[in-house]
Amino acid sequence: MSCIQCGEQSKYKCPKCRQPYCSVVCCQKHKETPCEAPPKPNATESEVVKKEYEFPTEDTVPQEKLKLLEESADLKQCLANPHVRELLKVLDSSPHPDALFQEYMQEPIFTEFVDACLKVVQPPEEDDQI
Repeated sequence: MSCIQCGEQSKYKCPKCRQPYCSVVCCQKHKETPCEAPPKPNATESEVVKKEYEFPTEDTVPQEKLKLLEESADLKQCLANPHVRELLKVLDSSPHPDALFQEYMQEPIFTEFVDACLKVVQPPEEDDQI
């Protein structure tokens, strides 16, 4: 890479904008003008939603519905409870989550969390009766 000030071979990069420079003198010269951090590569929301599951099943929840979980006030309220967050951490790191899930379903606070999730990803069918 070439120094942005003098064109010589550079060994360093500006910590802010990541542009190359070769010496203290060129670094000081570079700092005389304001610089900005380079834009982070960012996947657009539509690209994130379009990701497909590698091995979908009939129980696979569509990405669009999972995205709706972020907006659920009930779910946010459940996750405000530190006990629920701790249960989820243990469940996530468990080598046997199925058995642990069955045990946690006996705890009312956990079933409230599960119900809040299901209400978003699998809303109850509306009755057609008047």
